[in-house]
Amino acid sequence: MKNQKVALITGAGQGIGLEIARKLVDSGSHVILNDLEKGLTEEAVASLSQSGKASVLGCSGDSSSEEVISEMVELAMHHFGHIDQVVANAGITLFGSFLDYSRDDFFEVARINQAGTFFLTQAAARVMKSQPDGGAILLTSSVTAHQSHENLAAYAMSKAAVEMLARNLVIELAPFGIRINTIAPGATMTERTVADPDYVNTWSKLTPLGRPANTTDIAAAASFLLSDAARHITGQTLIIDGGWTSISPSPYA
Repeated sequence: MKNQKVALITGAGQGIGLEIARKLVDSGSHVILNDLEKGLTEEAVASLSQSGKASVLGCSGDSSSEEVISEMVELAMHHFGHIDQVVANAGITLFGSFLDYSRDDFFEVARINQAGTFFLTQAAARVMKSQPDGGAILLTSSVTAHQSHENLAAYAMSKAAVEMLARNLVIELAPFGIRINTIAPGATMTERTVADPDYVNTWSKLTPLGRPANTTDIAAAASFLLSDAARHITGQTLIIDGGWTSISPSPYA
């Protein structure tokens, strides 16, 4: 349909990214989704396409690479002619103590989390600035950008940088009608975290609301910030953590 929005989303093969993509499709947005793994991309496209509410296209590969970013933008423009929503969700976590952390791990975290987010946002904004209605961009941060967490110095640094990017770009993107915000999820049940048998029990005790988030909790907040209901919100970070950052007890305590 002519009035349907078009969304790009990285890191959407599973977990939070997939649930955000599902929420956008359910709201009527056409989606171009990316995941590093081709199999996950194809499974996500097949799953989301079943609703028939919108078109879903896949683009596999490294979300920080110029080629993959260009392919996503070109897919959107070729099939739909515009880009209205962008979710820079792809990211990696490489744990390690600060005193022993390697240069290779540091630069890999920075490449994916910071550079990938920066250049996807740049490519999308170049399209959005010429559109009458601009667009909405959402970056994925983490509660670790707000509270200390052992063995995550490089990751936390990268996520704090993502939040500052959103705040900084308000001054450059607002004149074009482009909004940019960030979500900062806390402990969340995903395919990765459920592999830890102690995860739910540990984070249920540490979270004031009594449980870790699930992916639908995060996707609901993301969908709001991308929607017209948030049309006067930009440059903000929404923390979604069940209250953890208010008291921030460590899981290692």
